[in-house]
Parts: sequence; structure tokens; C-alpha cells
Amino acid sequence: MGGGKKAKPDRLADFAAAAAATLPGEVWDYLDGGAGAEWTLRENTAAFARRTLRPRVLTDVSRVSPATTLLGAALPHPIGIAPTAYHRLAHPDGEVATATGAAGALHVVSMFASTPLADIAAAASGPLWMQLYWLRDRTVLLDLVRRAEAAGFNALVLTVDTPTVARRPRDARNGFTVPPGVAAVNVAASVMASSHVAQDGSSAIERHSREQFDRTTTWADLAWLRERSPLPLVLKGILTAEDTRLARAHGVDAVIVSNHGGRQLDGAPATVDALTEVVDAAAGLPVLLDGGVRSGRDALVALALGARAVLLGRPVVWGLAHAGADGVRAVLDLVVDELTEAMTLTGRPTLADLDRSAVSGTR
Repeated sequence: MGGGKKAKPDRLADFAAAAAATLPGEVWDYLDGGAGAEWTLRENTAAFARRTLRPRVLTDVSRVSPATTLLGAALPHPIGIAPTAYHRLAHPDGEVATATGAAGALHVVSMFASTPLADIAAAASGPLWMQLYWLRDRTVLLDLVRRAEAAGFNALVLTVDTPTVARRPRDARNGFTVPPGVAAVNVAASVMASSHVAQDGSSAIERHSREQFDRTTTWADLAWLRERSPLPLVLKGILTAEDTRLARAHGVDAVIVSNHGGRQLDGAPATVDALTEVVDAAAGLPVLLDGGVRSGRDALVALALGARAVLLGRPVVWGLAHAGADGVRAVLDLVVDELTEAMTLTGRPTLADLDRSAVSGTR
């Protein structure tokens, strides 16, 4: 797997190519693949390509800053790390390397992280948010919340688009199973056991979700979680105005526009296509976005359309596979540099200067 210092690629596509060449085929398919025919996976990036930027000229851009704040935390830039499971699939140092490479950026850590939360927190220099799936066994869920609180995490991120994991043909074809030596170490082993059981023609990840995820959860259940933790609650997987208004009504602190990187409902809209609808309904509630961001230019589009921050999933794992913590840092640095350049050349020296007038193309 990845490791050691390597030459730094200069495009995110180069990191992807390096990761594909480094990782076993079934691991690459797990990280790279999507649900169904992978239409939404492709559309996430295609939708950004349909947007063009509208530069303003004769603007003082001698000082350009992408700095921002989110849920009370100062951030050097609005590029964060989306939750993805099992970073040790990509590099032996796993999420510790990711946290080290984040270098002050927002890092949303997966419930199925493959290194202990305390170790991740010790390596981190920026805000940490804890991602959760709603399990049938609420005692296991609550135990993870307590671990996150004890480790100093700053918010809870409940993924709400996954009552079960969708069929991902690449994983089914490969009979994908979490391999020996990699495990979701922050969750009881008994709860995770089926994710390690191989079965030809099916994904252990999908089977595990059918066994452990709670399909009965509704908006009313959010109160149970809020009563048990003082941490801000963020909902990930919002794509409609209707659900955004319900999120506001139920007192959540932020929402993330996400289609799970095209890994859940195939046919769901690209995240950037859903963004303005959610922002308009949010009425000031912070909105983040993940899915399809492959450059600083893409990030600028999302920020101009109302996102407060964007989260990178696959690109961070590509960097991790390529060169561990150095690769993660290189991915973030590249996107931040591209964003800062795009802000300069569009005549928007701060994030406050970005609005919808900076972008044209399909809404």
C-alpha cells in the first residue's frame, strides 16, 4: 500500500492515477465505485463542468484570503475532508496520516474509521467532526458519541441517506470484504463481524448495513440524539428544500448537501445541482457540500452558490494512497491554491465577495 515520499502530482486526476496504480483492484473499486449504473457518480463531476465563471476586473486583489468560520471555529480555508471509511485500506497509517495531513482543515471522521478516535484527535490540528450512521443498537451508537466527546470532537454528523447501503456492482462483482488487518476499531467487533465475511457475488459492506442499520429512523428520532449530546448536530445527505426545512424545524445546526458520492441512490441529482434549492430553503442555516469537487474552481462554484465549505472524499484517499500524510496535505494544498487563484482572477478577494453572480450555467 501507499507510503514514503513521492513526487507531488499537479492535478487531482494525477493523484487518482497514482492511487489506482498503488491499490489492489478490489480496494480501488470499493473506493472509486458508485451505485447502480454509476450515473450519479458521473453526474457529480459533469454538473460542475457545466458551470462557467464570470470574472470581474479592476478589483483590488492584492490580498486574497480564503479564511472562514464554521460553527464557531476559525478555518484557514473552506476545504474540508469528507467522512470515508477504512483509511487503512489506502495507507497503513490510516486516519492518523489523514489527520496529520489535514493541517488545520476541517476533518469529518467516519464512524468506520480504522484507527482509534483518540489517536486521530492527537494527530489533528483542526476541527474534528464525528460521522454517524443510525444503528439498530442505540447503545453502540451512544458509546461512539461518548468516545467522540472524550476525544474532543466538535460536532456530530448524522448521515441520513443510508437506511441501507445501495447495491454497488463493482463491490458485488468482487465479493468485496473488509480485509484482515483493517477494521472499524471504534465500534464493537460483534457489530462489525459480518463486514469481514466473504460471500461470492455480494458485498459484505451491503450485507452488514442490512443487518445493522436502522431503517425505522425518522425526524422524531433526532430528539433522542440531541438530548444525549451537547455537540452541534449536522445532517449529511440533504438534497431537497423539503428536507432542509424539516432540518431547520428540528433544530439541526448545519446540513451537508450530499448524495454519498454517487454511492447511494443512483439517479439522485448532482450535489451542485441540488445546492441552490437547499441554500434557499436553509434561510441562513450553514450549508456544506460534498460530491464531485475535483478542483479549486469547482470549490469556488459551490461557494458562490451558497455553500459555506466543501468536503473532499475520494481525492483525500487518493492522496493518502499516494504518499500518506504528505499526499493528503498535497491534495488540500492544491485545491486551496486553485481556489485562491480562482478568487484572484474572478475579482473576489474574500469568500464574502462570492455570490451567485460569479457563476453561470445550469442551476
